Amino acid sequence: MSIFTRPVLQINLNNLVANYKKLREIAAPAIAAAVVKDNAYGLGAEMVAEALYNKADCRNFFVAHAVEGERIASLVPEAKIFVLQGIGDDSLELFEKYKLIPVIASPEMLQFWKEHEIKGVKPVIQVETGLNRLGFRLEDLEKLNAEDLKMFSFVLSHLACGDEKDHFMNQHQLDNFNFIRQQYFPKLPATLSASDGAFLGADFCCDMVRLGAAMYGINTAPYRLNQMQNIITEKAPILQIANLPKGDFVGYSATYRAATNRKIAIVSIGYGDGLPRSLSNVGKVFFNVCGKWNEARIIGRVSMDNVICDVTGIDNLQVGDWGYLVFNEYTLDDIARDAGTISYEVLSRLGKNPRFVREICFYWFICCVWFLWIFAWTFGPAYSSGAAGKLYPVWQPQRKAIASLAATAYENLSWQDTIPAESWTEKPPHNARPS
Repeated sequence: MSIFTRPVLQINLNNLVANYKKLREIAAPAIAAAVVKDNAYGLGAEMVAEALYNKADCRNFFVAHAVEGERIASLVPEAKIFVLQGIGDDSLELFEKYKLIPVIASPEMLQFWKEHEIKGVKPVIQVETGLNRLGFRLEDLEKLNAEDLKMFSFVLSHLACGDEKDHFMNQHQLDNFNFIRQQYFPKLPATLSASDGAFLGADFCCDMVRLGAAMYGINTAPYRLNQMQNIITEKAPILQIANLPKGDFVGYSATYRAATNRKIAIVSIGYGDGLPRSLSNVGKVFFNVCGKWNEARIIGRVSMDNVICDVTGIDNLQVGDWGYLVFNEYTLDDIARDAGTISYEVLSRLGKNPRFVREICFYWFICCVWFLWIFAWTFGPAYSSGAAGKLYPVWQPQRKAIASLAATAYENLSWQDTIPAESWTEKPPHNARPS
């Protein structure tokens, strides 16, 4: 027999690209930039940036730090890479080498830029409109001279409450932003909104939207049904199944006691893999047995490497079976709700963990077409002789059509995308529901 012990993180780049394209349509005619900071929310900045660049024609990317821009620069050679945390002594060399574009958020950083200005690079200026985090305030802007105002390529700000459609802060910040633009940057392109702001309307989209969480499948506009596709599946194997007698305790600190005889499954995932510890005694794990999904509650404390699930009543469950913690029917939004946190945090924590086996799915349609092409050219001629010869005239045009389609797909195909080091081991569930 074979036993698998590590948790698995499956990343569907098909859905990621589809999400980006849908958001781009929603925000049009604004430019759709992709936010790949924090290693693309933990999923792999190089892989995500390359997919968006090659398969969705994305030409604008945002990162937090210059070192993140360095990671993707060679993969997106014609793209602009904006660095949200700006420029300093620790990153100057990277800005010079890769022509990264800094977001200047303070008078001090502006002075540093003037002293180390990089030829051919026009920075972005960030202005404060209500979030009170980073950005030039009105009193700072008043001190800028005419030459200062001319050196920027974009003016940027950030919404505080973009995920709440009717929050008064949205209009307040938009008014502040428009006032600053009219007063100081009347001809400069502008970007105000991240993913959530894209759903607030054209006024908030301005000239560019910065697409992050929604692109990764998170519902950033919870006042409406999620229009995005789930892009990750997180699963872990059962290491042991045991009987739990009535009255016995479970886990650290003995926070759960069995009221009746129970059956438990120990699943190989814990807070050391990024699973929130707050899921102790409230989280859920799902098992697919004979095509039927079964929900099991996490009982006891989430430990570093394991969770314990109550699987009483789930028949035919075996060691090695997979427990699903994030999938199409129980999304990042769902697990974040149960954990008492936000989807952004859950995704970032899960994605960063090196203990996961990562499996990448990308353009299976192209792979299927390629298979059909091989099938057509291998078996098509068989229809040209014998009793089946009459079918060949029908088959021949289909054969040519498949070959043509496959050839077109192949021209745009990177084998790195379709044949990853670790491929899907199990088809994920497809009956997704809105969250």
